[in-house]
Amino acid sequence: MKVTVDTNILVRAVIYDDAKQAKKARKILEESTLVVITLSSLCEFVWVLLRSYDIEASDICRALKSLISATNVEVNRPAVEAGIIQLEAGGDFADAVIAYEGKWLGGETFVSFDKKAIALFKKQNQSAQLL
Repeated sequence: MKVTVDTNILVRAVIYDDAKQAKKARKILEESTLVVITLSSLCEFVWVLLRSYDIEASDICRALKSLISATNVEVNRPAVEAGIIQLEAGGDFADAVIAYEGKWLGGETFVSFDKKAIALFKKQNQSAQLL
């Protein structure tokens, strides 16, 4: 089976807070010939783990790396890797995914009101502007 997974499947598989759902989630992730994970699902996944479960960013990065290295997983790998780099640097995963996709679509400069995000992007030699 080829599937696109919702955020809650990823959360259950990693957190294992509901044994019955976690088993189903892990089974679908392991047995599907193709598991498509959208960027929006991964942004939600990171947010939920950080905010609802208080998981450390380093642990989330390990989970993301493990997830995207599975041979049956299809994801926008460069965007996810950009998010991981930002998360490891103390920034926001979603900001990096947004900046990556924006650049891919033709945007030249990431703009935001988020001072921390802009500072991290500039530190990484990316074009960013604080509004």
